Amino acid sequence: MKILYLAHRVPYPPNKGDKIRTFNEIRCLGQNHEIDLLALADDPNDLSHKKKLETYCNRVKLFGLNIWKSRINSLAGLAIPFRPLSVSYFYNKKLQICLNQWMSEKTYDAVLCFSSPMAEYLFRCPALKETLTPRKPLSNSSQQVLIMDFCDVDSQKWNQYAANSRFPMSLIYEIEGRRLLEYEKIINHLFHHSVFVSTHEVEVFINLNKQAQKLTAVPNGVDHDYFSPDARFEPVPLREKEGQKVLVFTGAMDYYANVEGVSWFCRKVFPRIRSEHPDLLFYIVGSNPGPEVKALGDRQGVRVTGFVDDIRPYYRGADVCVIPLRIAAGVQNKVLEAMAMARPVVTTGKAFEGIKGKPDVHVLIEDDPKHFADKVVQLLNSEEKGKVLAGNARDFILENYNWQTNIRALERLLPLQPAAN
Repeated sequence: MKILYLAHRVPYPPNKGDKIRTFNEIRCLGQNHEIDLLALADDPNDLSHKKKLETYCNRVKLFGLNIWKSRINSLAGLAIPFRPLSVSYFYNKKLQICLNQWMSEKTYDAVLCFSSPMAEYLFRCPALKETLTPRKPLSNSSQQVLIMDFCDVDSQKWNQYAANSRFPMSLIYEIEGRRLLEYEKIINHLFHHSVFVSTHEVEVFINLNKQAQKLTAVPNGVDHDYFSPDARFEPVPLREKEGQKVLVFTGAMDYYANVEGVSWFCRKVFPRIRSEHPDLLFYIVGSNPGPEVKALGDRQGVRVTGFVDDIRPYYRGADVCVIPLRIAAGVQNKVLEAMAMARPVVTTGKAFEGIKGKPDVHVLIEDDPKHFADKVVQLLNSEEKGKVLAGNARDFILENYNWQTNIRALERLLPLQPAAN
């Protein structure tokens, strides 16, 4: 099959949530199908990964996204009724021109969009003008299949931001949540298939859109050999004295939900744990920490690493991995990776919602700061309890989160026969 894949971020390196998913979709689908990739680069460094992506794709075209210009376009989009700010943010005229050209030159069996704002490029594509409009739904008998991988129900993430922010940002986030939900409904109505990262996200979308149809859950996976307790890599000395206990959180530290989560943990949870373990260290591991996160490193026992070449030594060196996210949707790869590395995990309910594991069997779950601290202390005080939890977690990941197996559910949405060229 010939597939055109649109991504709102360059799918390489696979070092954060959306990139991990897009890269593995391309990697797995590219084994049996011909993929042409169009993607936006919000990090100029990502433009250098074109050749790497060409090892998985037939052709690749990447477009730089000017962050400040996109933010201005996004705010200007407030004046356009009903249009989500995300659509204005991620719209690039050069990508549109390239898409229009490729669609006119080649007959694709499927077009796969990752993230709802990328649907705008298809809505503005002349080759789809007659069939893809809000007034005329796409015929299910059409040869060319359109697939939207929403991953998460993003509109609800904006609503969470609104609930945890102050005016005027709370109002802007609320507007975006409302507009994006209506946009998500239109996409679901017009595309052949809507894909989500978990059955939980499917249920969330159905509750918001009673007319929802053609929904498929395609779970994430984990590279079991890479994220393995037996993998070989250069160790990193995390302990500053013998017998010291270590907690680890990993994630992109310019992402609002991660910043809010570690800030809450440092204020409300970590001091309670440290009262039991005075020498305890908490490592915040991830790229692009802003001033708020860097300031956490001034607290006693908190270490902020910034970008690291290999995250696995931090997982392995952790006595407990903590995922204190209070804003979350979909599936948290940091939870899956920690479980795959056979580390005991304490997480919030929000961060574990899309994962089918069992509380107290595969991870410990708690939202109250005092009880969260208590559960971490339990694991720090009982090495045996941590080993049992970690072993269960690793076995669960091996059985349920395999990329090659899970992407087959996405592959089954492709047409049965290739288009005649």
